[in-house]
Formats: sequence, structure tokens, C-alpha cells
Amino acid sequence: MQTPDGTVGAVPGDVRRPRIGIPVRLSSSADPDPRVAKANSLFGCIVSLIRDVGGEPVLLTPESLERGLAGPPTSGPPASGTADGGPSDGEKVPDAPEALDGVVLPGGGDVDPRLYGEEPGPSLYDVNAEQDRLDIAVARRALDAGTPVLGICRGHQLLNVLYGGTLVQDMTPGTMPHRQIPSAANRPWVWHEVTITPGSKVAKMYAQVQNPEAGGTAPADTGEAAGDAGAPEPAGAVEVKIASGHHQAVDRVAPGLLVTAVADDGTVEALEDPDRWVASVQWHPEALELTEEQRLAPFRVFVEACRTP
Repeated sequence: MQTPDGTVGAVPGDVRRPRIGIPVRLSSSADPDPRVAKANSLFGCIVSLIRDVGGEPVLLTPESLERGLAGPPTSGPPASGTADGGPSDGEKVPDAPEALDGVVLPGGGDVDPRLYGEEPGPSLYDVNAEQDRLDIAVARRALDAGTPVLGICRGHQLLNVLYGGTLVQDMTPGTMPHRQIPSAANRPWVWHEVTITPGSKVAKMYAQVQNPEAGGTAPADTGEAAGDAGAPEPAGAVEVKIASGHHQAVDRVAPGLLVTAVADDGTVEALEDPDRWVASVQWHPEALELTEEQRLAPFRVFVEACRTP
């Protein structure tokens, strides 16, 4: 929230900050696979963005679920929330779903394929059974309580699995790249357009940053104009340029979920439950290469949804 003194994220004293639970990342950034450290860094970005738009991040650990403890509100610099220096136990809070107003399921390593009825293939990275247990437990409690849930990248895939869908374990290279090649480590994202279903939860998340002239937005440092996507989309369509960095994707969409965004090659880029506030995106809205408003807007809409009784 923008205050008169220009501080982003400050909230008037009489406005309650919704408590947003975020399961911590359990793999160490010292892992030789650089994707682990990248996921841990992005976790910190999500924590900061939740706070900046008026939420109160609550870091959830396996111990917090077992003992009814939640990490303390993360005022000041964000705790890493990772195996490299996660939060210490904090104040005692009721270990009930209603103790939280929302949940964000962040990115990270691959979901164990056995959870969706397949044997693990050779291309998987950072499969962590404890992380799967934590994220699934947090997601199930939120869903059972009717608490709003936002899934990002791994969180998007996890929600599809939790609802009964499956994943592509390793995407076959095609006409549209979805991740950078290793030699382009200085440019961690592939940028491409996604078309979002008008009126969907994800469309509302991006309504504030959509460019009405070009029908999309461009990241700050790519040098690409927002109107480079080619032919205009049908009236009412929402098109945004997103930060993509994934080797897996939704395969069979779970019953009860609707596809609300796709890439030009048909990749499922967003899902939602039409009966409750549950939505997910395959891309990374927290990417640092985006402008401040492009990063804040999606999280602002989510936190406001969590604020509504």
C-alpha cells in the first residue's frame, strides 16, 4: 500500500493485516543444482511482496504444523525461510486453519511423481519428500477451511496433483521455450506471452498492470515492447508477458479445476477452482526483472481477497 510519505507496504494502524501462511523451503542453497538456490531466493521475494501489499507473512515449518506453532510475523528484513537459515519458533498460535487468512504455495523442486501415480524419471531435480509433506499438509488445511490459496510454479503443479491431476515430468522442447538453457545463466528467465481468460481470478490479478493499448505488459529489462506479440487478441482477452523458468507442466488437468491461462503452444499456465478462491500460475510474478508495480499488483489482489470475510 502506498502511503503519503511514499513508503510502499505501510498499512494504517486500524487496518488489520491478513495473515498469509507460506511453507518454508527445506532444501539448502548449497545444493550443487543452482535451481535450488534460485528457488530459495524467490521465496524471500514472495515474503517481502506479501508484506509490501499489506499482508502479514507467517512462515510455516513442519514443526509449526506438528506443535501448533507458527513463526513470528516477519517484520523487518525477511527471514530466509529456507534450510540455510529458517525462522526460529515464534509465538504460540492456534493450530487451526482459521488462524490464517490465506496461503501462498511457492516455487521449488519437483513434486514426487509417485504422488500422481507415476514412477520418477531421470530428469527430476530436488525431489524432497519432507517438502512435499509440508506443502500438501498446508494446502489441504487451507482447502478444507475455505482459505484462499495462491500457487506459484511448483505450487501451481502441486495444486493440480492435489486435486487429482498429473504432470509432464520433463517438457519436450518445442516451438516455445519455457526455460533458459544453462549457458544463459545471466538471464534466468524466458519471457513469453500468456492469454488469460477474461473474468478469471488471475485476470483480476493482472488488471491493474495490463497495457490497454498493446493488451500486455513487458518486463523492465528485456528490451521487448509490449505490443510485439503479433495479432491482437479477441476483445476482452487479457495478455501479459511473464517470467517463465520451468521444465515441468500440467498434463492432465484435475477435476474441479479450470484452465484460465495458456501459452501459444498450449501449455497450461494458470488454473483456478471456480467454487472458491484458489488460483495458480506456472510463471513467477515475483521475478525481480519486472517493474515494482508488475510485481506488487498480483499479490495486492490476492491479499485483498484474503482480507474479505
